[in-house]
Amino acid sequence: MRSEAWRSELTGELARGLPAGRVITGPAVIKGYAHDEAEWAPYGTPAAVVRPRTAEEARHVVQVCLRFGAPVVPRGAGTGLSGGANAIEDCVVVSTEAMTAIKEIDPLERLAVVEPGVVNDDLRAACAGHGLWYPPDPASSPWSTIGGNVATNAGGLCCVKYGVTRDYVLGLQFVTGTGELVRVGRRTAKGVAGYDLAGLMVGSEGTLGLITEITVRLRPAREPEHTVAGHFSSVVHAGHAIAAVAEAGLIPSALELVDRHCLAAVDAWKHMGLSTEADVLLLGRTDGPGPEGELEADTMLACFERAGATFAVRSTDQYEADALFEARRLAYPALERLGPVLTEDVCVPKSAVPEMLARIEEAAARHDTLIANIAHAGDGNLHPLLITRPGDEAAKRRAQAAFEDIIAAALELGGTVTGEHGVGLLKRDGFSTEAGPAVLALNRAVKDALDPRRIFNPGKVMAYQPEGA
Repeated sequence: MRSEAWRSELTGELARGLPAGRVITGPAVIKGYAHDEAEWAPYGTPAAVVRPRTAEEARHVVQVCLRFGAPVVPRGAGTGLSGGANAIEDCVVVSTEAMTAIKEIDPLERLAVVEPGVVNDDLRAACAGHGLWYPPDPASSPWSTIGGNVATNAGGLCCVKYGVTRDYVLGLQFVTGTGELVRVGRRTAKGVAGYDLAGLMVGSEGTLGLITEITVRLRPAREPEHTVAGHFSSVVHAGHAIAAVAEAGLIPSALELVDRHCLAAVDAWKHMGLSTEADVLLLGRTDGPGPEGELEADTMLACFERAGATFAVRSTDQYEADALFEARRLAYPALERLGPVLTEDVCVPKSAVPEMLARIEEAAARHDTLIANIAHAGDGNLHPLLITRPGDEAAKRRAQAAFEDIIAAALELGGTVTGEHGVGLLKRDGFSTEAGPAVLALNRAVKDALDPRRIFNPGKVMAYQPEGA
C-alpha cells in the first residue's frame, strides 16, 4: 500500500505535464473507472485516472509512472468481460475515451487511421460514407472502442467469414515499457520486414504497451445478406445444424445461436414475442453475390431442416431479419437485468460444438446453475452465461464451479479458454493449463522484453507482479 504522500507526488507530477482536467483524483469519479463488466473479477482503487487526448500526453503519463513505479492500466469503454481493464491498487488508469479522432479514411488504399477511443460503430458509419466497410463487429459495437477491440482481438457476428480484429490491423502507434513512442506495422498491402510487432500487440490486453493510434484495413461495402432462421427443441439439436452447415462447405457471414433463456429475457425487456415460438433460435446469414447467395441460403435452410429444426425459413422481410439479429445483440444486457452474469467465452472446433453444448447443459445440472447460451456458432465460439441471484453466495460458488468445468471441457475437446473476450483476470488459470509451462515461459519472456519494468496491466493474462512489488 502506497503512502498518501506518494500518491500526492505522483498525481502532481502527472498534472504538471498535462492540460488542466486531464488528471482525475476525486474518489466518486475514480470509482467508475475501477473495473470493467466482468462479474466477480477483483479490482483495486486507482491512485488517479488520466484521460489523455494526444499520443504525447499518453507518453508523458507512462514516463511519470516509470519514474514512480506506478502500474499503468489502459482502459477503453470498460465493456470488457474478463477483468482486463480492472484497476489494481494505486495504479494509474489511462482512459482513451477522449482520443476519438478518425484521422484518415483512404478509399484508394482501403484503410483508416483512428485513435483508440473511436467507437466501433462510429468507424463503420464513417467508412460506409466512402463505400467501405470495417468488418469486426462485436455485440458491443455500439459502445466498445477500437482500442479495446485491438486489446482483446475482438471478433463478432461476422467473423466466421471475415475474420477478427487482428486480420484488419495494419499498423499501430504505442508507448513502450521504456516510455518511447513508436510505430510498428505498415500501410502497404504487403510487408514482411522484421517481426510482426503489430500482430503481437493485438490481443495483448494492455500488457505490452499503451496504444495511441491504429491503422486498419477496410473492405468494399458487401452484398445484401440473406437471412435464415431456424427453431430447435434443444441446443444440442441446434449444434448438429451448426455442424451440418460446416460439413456442407458453407462459410456464412453470420451464424448465431440464442437459447430459450436469452429469448425469454429479451422478451421480458423488449416484448418481441420470440420465446413463445422457439426453445433455441439459430440465425444464419449469407452474402454471396446474386444466384450464389441464393444458393448458399437455400443450402443453409436445408441443413437446418435435416438437423431437426421444428421450423425453418428464409426471411423475405429485411426489417424482421434485422430485428432477429438485434435480439441477439440484446441478449447479454437483457440477462443482466435478471442478476449477476458470469460470462464464458470458450471456443472449440466446429465438429465439437454439439458435444460442447451438451457439456454445458451437464455443468448447469451438476452445479444447479442457470446457464443461458448465446454463441458465434459458425466458428465454435460459445458464450455460456451463468446467472445467479444478487447476494446469493452459495449460488455464486456453484456458478464459479460450473465456470471451471466449462473451461476444462473446452480444453478436453481441443478448444481454447477464450475466443475473443481475453484472459484478463478470470481465465489466468485456464490459460496456464492451456499453454503449459514452456509456452507460458515464452509469454513471460515477451512481456519482460517489451515491458521490462512490468508496469503495463500487471497481473492480467499471467500472474505477473510489478517489478519490486
